[in-house]
Amino acid sequence: MNSLAERKSIPTWLTFLLAASCGIIVANLYYAQTLVGPISETTRLSSSVASLIVTITQIGYVLGLLFIVPLSDLVENRRLTVISLVVVVLALAGATFVHNAGIFLTASLFIGLGSVVAQILVPYATYLSSEEQRGRVVGNVMSGLLLGIMFARPLASFVASLWGWQAIFAFSMVLIALLTLVLSRVLPQRKPTPTLNYRQLILSLGSLFVRTPVLRRRAFYQACLFGAFSLFWTVIPLHLADHFGLSQQGIAWFALAGVGGAIAAPICGRLADKGWTRALTGTFLVVAVFSFLLAVLVKGHSVVGLLLMVVAAITLDMAVSGNLVLGQRAIYSIGKESRGRLNGLFMSLFFLGGAAGSSLGGWAYAQGGWQTAAGLGTVLPALALLYFLTERKPVFSKLKQS
Repeated sequence: MNSLAERKSIPTWLTFLLAASCGIIVANLYYAQTLVGPISETTRLSSSVASLIVTITQIGYVLGLLFIVPLSDLVENRRLTVISLVVVVLALAGATFVHNAGIFLTASLFIGLGSVVAQILVPYATYLSSEEQRGRVVGNVMSGLLLGIMFARPLASFVASLWGWQAIFAFSMVLIALLTLVLSRVLPQRKPTPTLNYRQLILSLGSLFVRTPVLRRRAFYQACLFGAFSLFWTVIPLHLADHFGLSQQGIAWFALAGVGGAIAAPICGRLADKGWTRALTGTFLVVAVFSFLLAVLVKGHSVVGLLLMVVAAITLDMAVSGNLVLGQRAIYSIGKESRGRLNGLFMSLFFLGGAAGSSLGGWAYAQGGWQTAAGLGTVLPALALLYFLTERKPVFSKLKQS
């Protein structure tokens, strides 16, 4: 096996493998979102605590981002990847075969905890790539991750409608086990040269956040956008069922439309390599605002109204996926030996924004319906846009601009 240091650039097949791996892994965070009802019935969770099925998984993921992802700056990356995936396989087995509520929720926590390996593989890909191809590589790998996020909900709904909710967890368990075997054999080794021990590494997160203005700025942009994204996809299934009369499969088909937004990721990576980071950031923030404004304007229940909602879903997903790639390329250009910690901080803030968006969306929909929720969704990217206007061009020129 060739060492990482011997590689000048990442081969295309390995970029594709890492992209596919990230999508397969991160999908585990979202399978349960459309299956809360049947899972809570089987595990006998009351409706008042059924939301824990999703929340516990997200908590596990954030904990992993803060305490496991930084290990990629300390521990050999291939070994860390394999160990994390073994944890995911065991947790998926528990979710599939054990129907006790406590055990299922514990399994959900570990599914989230182990799935952070996706955020180890993204910066790992940048170590394999040259400076000239870094944006393209990040864009391609992130497109795989985003496709996993976007396909997870409709796939879970389709599979559950055919074979029951356990089938999607069983399917994922087998797939992750095979992926673990493949990655353990083909990934090049990457052994960091740490200057800190684990305790110092974790304690350094605070100072890293304070002294890295690009991280704080990009994390705020993305937290606002992912908050808007999560709000939209938390509320839209309820709105489509209540006001358009769509079935679970109809909602799944609608969710598939949003997948089109993932095409922005690889394109943005290439454009970021050419110095378009700042211009694209502003464009995507404006697109996100107008996506929600378009959704607010839909007041009827006509086919035209439904088509406008599809357009809003695609453009919002495009803004979120494109800006995510721009943000990650920016922070990966800061410090070679701290990319794992930078990515952990960036993604944990990103997901906290998403959790806040989901909670606000559910509350707003209960209080005032779709118009209230969509109006609140407009505010989040608008806040990011206002902050973007304070960005000083010299700091972010040509990435070199970021």
